[in-house]
Amino acid sequence: MKSEPSAATGFASNPLDRRADLRDDRAALDKLLDAADRVVMSAEKIVLVAGEPPRALLTRAEAEAIGADAPVFLGMDERAVFGGSTGIDPEILKERGHLVIDLRSIAVQKLVSPEVAAILGEAKSMLDWHARHGFCARCGHATDINNAGWRRDCPACGATHFPRTDPVVIMLIHRGDKCVLGRKPQFAPQMYSCLAGFVEAGETFEDAVRRETLEEVGLKAGAVRYYASQPWPMPFSQLMIGCMAEALDETITIQDDELADARWFTRDEVAMMRAGTHPEGIFFPPRIAIAHTLLQAWLDGKA
Repeated sequence: MKSEPSAATGFASNPLDRRADLRDDRAALDKLLDAADRVVMSAEKIVLVAGEPPRALLTRAEAEAIGADAPVFLGMDERAVFGGSTGIDPEILKERGHLVIDLRSIAVQKLVSPEVAAILGEAKSMLDWHARHGFCARCGHATDINNAGWRRDCPACGATHFPRTDPVVIMLIHRGDKCVLGRKPQFAPQMYSCLAGFVEAGETFEDAVRRETLEEVGLKAGAVRYYASQPWPMPFSQLMIGCMAEALDETITIQDDELADARWFTRDEVAMMRAGTHPEGIFFPPRIAIAHTLLQAWLDGKA
């Protein structure tokens, strides 16, 4: 529903009906395949048809012209959408007039609509999983694609393998009228964001928030409240679980080299970051990131 906070996050406006009931219906899928659109990847990047605006959903003829398969049924909107990969070198595709570009750049530059960006996120997650799971984790034998791309089966030992999504907590740690933001070495210069980390085995989201906060900045967190979630297909398939958490103390101690810096920011400073007027040129992530959603909600008193 569009009123849910999660709907405002990047890659969360997927219009496709997943139609899991069709995944084992080969005859129905074959009928859909001829007129279907296709999302095509090459070397972990999306292939777009150049134009104004560029087009990410290729026709069957366009996909076949670049040697793309279509093993993954992504769902249906006006028509079916499949995902596939091509082994043609990206530079050759560029010479043929195509754009070959990473998903983050597509989303940040708004080369496609939010709805199409969400479809690309689903496709990238699925196609990356297939690229990395061609062999059985139990016995090492090559696996077969089944269930319209939503399962891989091992013909040797009978094991079944399903696409995985890794849960990641991302949290806005606040205390009074201040919040903690950090920056990693690989961030764009002057960009600060919310703390985040993978959920470990046997953890609740709340426990993961408290553990990661303590590990990264040495702060103890008390009450944790879920706010919104976001599918995040970079580099692979993750689910960002956005939370608000109250800090029980204020002394920041950076614990490891994952963070280049972390500090408290007042609400007024964060408002300047949003407006692009912070005196140090500091800013926070763009709208495609759930960190933006969390900071907006905190600034606007919605969380």
